Parts: sequence; structure tokens; C-alpha cells
Amino acid sequence: MAPEEKSLLAIDIGSTSIRVNLFDIVNGRYRFISYGEASSTAGAPLFDIGEGIWRAIEDLEAKSLHRILSEEGLISPSTKENAGVDQIVATMSAGKPIKVITVGLQKQASLKAADRLASTTYSRIVNKISLNDHRDSSERITLITQDRPDLILVAGGTNQGASKSLLNLIEVIGLASYLLDESHKPHVLFVGNEELQTEVKTSLSRITNLHLAPNIQPAAEVLTLYPAQKKLYDIFKEVRKKQSGGISQVLSWTNGQFSSTADAISRVIRFLSKKYEPDKGVMGVDIGSQSTLLASAFDGKETLKVYPHLGLGTSSAGILEGSSLAKVTRWLPFPIDDQDVEDYIYQKTIYPDSIPADKEDLAIEHALARQALRIAVQNCLPDFPEEVQQKDGNLLPLIEPIIGSGKVLTAAPSRAHSTLILLDGLQPTGVTTLALDQNSLLPALGAASEINPVLTVQIIESSTFLNLGTVIAPIGYARPGTPILRMQIHREDGRRTTRDIKFGTLVVLSTDQGEKVTLHLRPLRGFDVGMGGPGKSGKVSAVGGVMGIIIDARGRPLRFSSDPARNQKRNRNWLKILEKFE
Repeated sequence: MAPEEKSLLAIDIGSTSIRVNLFDIVNGRYRFISYGEASSTAGAPLFDIGEGIWRAIEDLEAKSLHRILSEEGLISPSTKENAGVDQIVATMSAGKPIKVITVGLQKQASLKAADRLASTTYSRIVNKISLNDHRDSSERITLITQDRPDLILVAGGTNQGASKSLLNLIEVIGLASYLLDESHKPHVLFVGNEELQTEVKTSLSRITNLHLAPNIQPAAEVLTLYPAQKKLYDIFKEVRKKQSGGISQVLSWTNGQFSSTADAISRVIRFLSKKYEPDKGVMGVDIGSQSTLLASAFDGKETLKVYPHLGLGTSSAGILEGSSLAKVTRWLPFPIDDQDVEDYIYQKTIYPDSIPADKEDLAIEHALARQALRIAVQNCLPDFPEEVQQKDGNLLPLIEPIIGSGKVLTAAPSRAHSTLILLDGLQPTGVTTLALDQNSLLPALGAASEINPVLTVQIIESSTFLNLGTVIAPIGYARPGTPILRMQIHREDGRRTTRDIKFGTLVVLSTDQGEKVTLHLRPLRGFDVGMGGPGKSGKVSAVGGVMGIIIDARGRPLRFSSDPARNQKRNRNWLKILEKFE
């Protein structure tokens, strides 16, 4: 399918930087042309994204020699003089998390579903209201008026289900909203029993910012988030307009093609899940300054989780709050005083733009990235579709590929560092491929897919993601040094080798980048390599990445010693193994 002759500019507004990506037709196909970047102006002191966008575009112009700005502003559509752009899309992750109060009938049913919906965007649940929370109406009204949420998310009742109890909660929301002044009136998103939508509209539409979406629990044991997510993203835009200036201008440039970065990334992952193996999922991982995001999909079934408290900048202290200092320091490759680690973390919350100044700072930053991923994975595991969950509920399901994004990965000193952060933090199982979004294009491709799907398809097909390598990660435990996997490696030139892999090791098979090999895998002693169960053998085709082919036989999940020195020695050795190949 030949693309239309349309260039596209994608703007991604982060909390520490603003990036613009330019795409255009080259030899009849879409190609990524260049990018520009500037410090973000979404927050203090400007609170206006416009200035940062102009600076990023000027940086792009200097790198690409493609003129996009004129004295009158943005040139769109493009001109015959090869200036300007035809299409513009924008994504945004910057800004304070949306303050949310979730409302439902029962804690383990509708309230849990409302929490799931809230976690698909950049939000912070500040309180919860349910029928069995033992509060009376006046206490609930006080709670809402004191918390002043940006959004009240209401779920409850299957279609044709509960009505009276839910309407009582709606009445409380209405009274509380009436008491709030105009500038603090919350958005209300109702995703409960659809038969009540008319009554809800009558009760709330005049006194609050009401949004209606299909029931996220239309029947018992059924959870359908996607239609409601689209409404949630509309609310996201409205809240961001109040938090930062310049967004109305961006909306006019993009004709409304403005979404959250999380939404855009999840669109790409859904697309890829239909393109790759149907019996495995696809995952995108974005480790940012303010949040960590996991987007996965299994044959189009999406699981999106955003963790605004797990960033490496303003939210870095949240990693400590979500685990412990000891769980961060266990990832260090050499001893660093606990106080120095804490000082670095809290300094990072104040100066999120700062970069590691020495090897100690870098080690702490990478330890934080690993622990942020571990917390995110552990919280996400129960939300994967039941049919793909591992028997051991503490492990990732079979996923291929896994695409990593975020400056801690793309700007790491070496690809060995990037690879090990993903391996340690995610701990994938079976056979997978690790890839790196080296040009930070995931948000751009997701945003572009709505207005120019041909661009998204052709850029993905142009190998925009850097193949780090195929990973084989057997599941099971044995004594260190015990053979657990026998591999036969068949190369295209006819060479064949056999290798036994021992438990507790991290092994790299040397391959040329792009070299195709066939691996015959025979797990020993009841280990599982994702071929249908423990002990099941199989054959896989693998493509050598920049890190070759990696056999991660360290066990799942990784176990740590009570002796910090032993952990530090292991961490150093694992990195050395990967660095030797690179």
C-alpha cells in the first residue's frame, strides 16, 4: 500500500524534556528523518509547554535542515520548498498525577475495577468510597470536599444489576460537588450500570463535569476497560489544560490528535500483539522521570498499567516507599553507604533533570530502574489475562518481544547496561526477544496510528527498534552448577554445536547482528523453557542481536544473598559477561 505524500511531526511532552520527531517519505516509504529535544517547560517556572516545543523544533531544524517554523509560526501544511509539515500529533506524560477518588459498591468487585481503570493513565488514587467502608453520607461528602479530586470515577452494578445503592452514592457526589466552588468542581466519569445513565445525567450534569462511558463490568466476572479508557483520556486532556499553558494551541495544531503518552504506547503494543505470535504477548516498558509504564497485549487483549510514583526523577522517592532501601541496594555492583544512596534519591526528586555525575550515581540510578521495574511487574501480574498467567503467579507470562524505552535505557553507557536492567527488572521467562526503542518513537507511532496507520506500519517494518538479542530463560531451581538445559545450535553456514547450560549462570552465545540460527532446546531436571510445560523440548528460530543470544539460567525469580558483598560481586560479574560480548 503506497502512502499518501504527507510528512508528520510528532511532539512528546515529558516532565524533564520535550521531544519532536519528524517523519517523511523517502523512496516511496515513510522514514524517521530526525528529532529535536529541549528541556520541558510544562512545570515550574513557566508552566507553559509552548516555549519548550519551540526550542525542540528549533533543535530539529538545526539537525535536519528542514524548516518547520516561520515568523508567523508553524508551517502547516508543507510547501513546495520542502518546508513545514502536513500532519501533527502530540502526546503528553508531564504534569502532576490526576487526583482520583474511586467509587464502587464492593471493594473486591466494582471498586477494584475502578482502580484498574484509573491505573491506565497518570493518576493517583487519593481516596476510595464503597458501600462497606463504614462511612455515612456526611463523612463521604466531607472526604470529597477536603480532597478536591480532579476526577471521581464511579463504577458498580452489572447492567440490569444494582441501582438503588449506586444512586445513593451518586447523590453524595452531587451534594459534594455542589459545595465545591466552580474552579474545583471535579470531573465525574460514570462507568457503572448503563440502565442508570439517564438518572445519573439528571442528577449530576448541571453541577459537575459529567462523562458517561459503557459499563466496565457489564456482567459478572467480565471486565471491559477499553471504551471507558477513551473517555478517561479526554478527561486527562481537560485536566492538563488547567495545569499547563499552551495545550489549547497544541490541540489546534493537531486537530485534537493529542493523547497521553501511555495511551499512545498502548496502541502500538496492541498493534504488535496482532502482528507477532498469537500464543505470546507483546510488552512495552517505559521508565521515565515521573513514572514507569508497562503496556502489554495478548492477541489484542491489553493490560496497561501506569505507575506515577515509580519514576527516576521527581518520583524516585516513591520507589523507596513502594519497597525498601535494602531492595534498591541489592542491585548495586559495589558498596555505597546507605545514607549516600538515600541522599541521591531525594536530591533526584528536587533536581530531576540532573544526570549521574560518577560511577556511584550511575549505579544508584540503574539500581532504582531495576527496582521500579520489579515493583511494576509484581503489581501488574494479577491483571494479566488468566489464560496466560504462569502457574507460579510470581512470574511474567510468555512475552515476545519486549521493547524497552526511556533515557535510563537509551542513554546507558553501553547496551550491556540496558540489557541487564531489562533482564533483572522484568525477569522474562521462556524464549523472548529484547528490543530497545533507541529513538524514543513509541509514543509518536501510537499517536500517528489514528490518522496515518501506513506510517506506523512502515516505520515498524523498517527495523526502528534495536534488537538487543534473543533471551532464553528456563524456569525452575537447582543447585548452582547443575546442568539444566542442553542446546544444539544450528547456524546458516552448516556449523552445529552442542552446549550444556548450568544453573546459576548467564551465558552469551556469540553471533553476528542479524545472523539467523536455529536452537534445539532440551530442558533437564524438569525445567521449563516455554515449550509446553516442564521438561518439554522444542526448536526455535533466533536472530542475533547486538548482544548476541543470551541464556539466562539464573533462576526465576532471582534470589539474593543476605550478604551484600556476595550480591555486589554477582552484579559485577553479570555485567562483565555482557560487556565482554559487546
